[in-house]
Amino acid sequence: MLQKLIIRNYAIIDHLVLEPDAGLNTITGETGAGKSIILGALSLILGERADTSVLINQQEKSLVEGHFEVSHIAGFKKVLEDAELDYENPCIIRREISVSGKSRAFVNDTPVNLTLLNKLVSMLVDLHRQFGHAALDETDHAAGVLDQIGNHTEQTNTYIRLYQEHVRLSHHLNDLKERRAQLQKEADYKQFLADELQQAGFREHEIEDTEQQLKTMANAERIRSVLSTTRSIMEDGEQPLVNELKVISKQLAGIADLLPEVVAVNNRLNSAWAELKDIAGELELLEGKINADPELNDRLQQRVDLGYKLLKKHSATHTAGLLEIATRLDEELKATLDLNDAIEKMAQEESKTYAALAKAGEKLSGLRASVIPGFTARMNKMLALVGMQDARIKVHHEKTQPGKHGMDDIQFLIDANKSGVYQPVQKTASGGEMSRIMLCIKSLTANAQNLPTLIFDEVDSAISGEAARQVGMLLRELAQRHQVICITHQPQVAARGTRHYFVYKEAEKSGRLTTRIRILPQEDRVLAIARMIGGSNPSEAAISNARELVEQ
Repeated sequence: MLQKLIIRNYAIIDHLVLEPDAGLNTITGETGAGKSIILGALSLILGERADTSVLINQQEKSLVEGHFEVSHIAGFKKVLEDAELDYENPCIIRREISVSGKSRAFVNDTPVNLTLLNKLVSMLVDLHRQFGHAALDETDHAAGVLDQIGNHTEQTNTYIRLYQEHVRLSHHLNDLKERRAQLQKEADYKQFLADELQQAGFREHEIEDTEQQLKTMANAERIRSVLSTTRSIMEDGEQPLVNELKVISKQLAGIADLLPEVVAVNNRLNSAWAELKDIAGELELLEGKINADPELNDRLQQRVDLGYKLLKKHSATHTAGLLEIATRLDEELKATLDLNDAIEKMAQEESKTYAALAKAGEKLSGLRASVIPGFTARMNKMLALVGMQDARIKVHHEKTQPGKHGMDDIQFLIDANKSGVYQPVQKTASGGEMSRIMLCIKSLTANAQNLPTLIFDEVDSAISGEAARQVGMLLRELAQRHQVICITHQPQVAARGTRHYFVYKEAEKSGRLTTRIRILPQEDRVLAIARMIGGSNPSEAAISNARELVEQ
């Protein structure tokens, strides 16, 4: 519920405060006094775009602030928490337009974007202005009206849940298919590369080891010469190094009893002799391993050449890199096969969900169809009461593929003159008629709506007499369940208000006119309504009539 509306420096409004009660708040005043300007300011905190032309004082910012009682608004606290905003009651929503033209929105003093602002205020206020009823021409809105009247909450929630799940699965399935298509474009080439590496069959470090082996074979003669010469010096020369060490060891052993310290030295010499003897044996073995076989050399060279080719092809630098690439290719090819399994499972799940969605959609569609006869009968009766005696409402209902809000194409059609030709209401009805149609719809859906505040701008346009009285009664009935704010020019409607506001212009000291608003006490209210009946100087009869309307 709107507890307080504060407007500063907006169009011809310098400073204005509106504090509506919980019932039917009627706003009256002369044409041009600023009634619709108040709604224009209110629309700012409802998320509409700002315009710097509204700044009456170009040196100060414009401000519109609404204080809302939100303790009984289902889900409002959760929306705030999801947006990481503080929950406070009342909730204060504010829009500011700076002198530079920059617009900012705040919820409980925390800046928010217009998307979030729209989401929040859509849970608080429903504003109906002339020529602003495009929703009547929308399938989703029409279906929502039938659902509210039929109390289809459980069925609509079930359908929406299945629809959202189906959309999620469809998107996931499409993503998997796109990924598979991309992989399949590359699969043949990857398979070729994988087969090529598998046929090459390189073992770990093979290219590097083979390079070294070829280098050894290319220098076989030199290696043999060095090994042979070295071993000869150690064992086969005129004075073999190994034999000389053995002689020296015997000589030292001969003086060991004369110089005991020489024993340790001799032991070390014997160890050196044994090590050199072993080295000589290793050299002989190495010499025997040197192979200069031309056929082996050719085979090894071919192997290295293949390795170089693959290293260059895959931008690798060693055998380990090729082995890693081979492993990765195998994994990617396997992933393509695994993806086929995943797609098949996802498709089955998506198909199952679609079947459940279609079943839920059929059920919801049937429920909506069952509501249509009663809805049209009640609407046509109410339209006659509000001055549209010749108008007839008809509901176009056609089955469609599953959509966000059901499997139905639903439109409200109207025949305004009993011609038998029905057209969409948006194309046929005038602004005033649209407002009254919306009022009738709101009256029928009042019990199902959670919106605490309904605002109507001249819903009684172009009617009078009994029709205006009926509009007033409908508004008063709505006010039993919702806070209603209504701008009106009809005394029958104004008199139904539980609180009556009067909008007027007042000259400031500077001579500039500004919009003011005040609550009318009983006698002032009677006089204001009398003036609506009989002009600026109402007769006693007009005053008596006004008093009777108010007392009723």
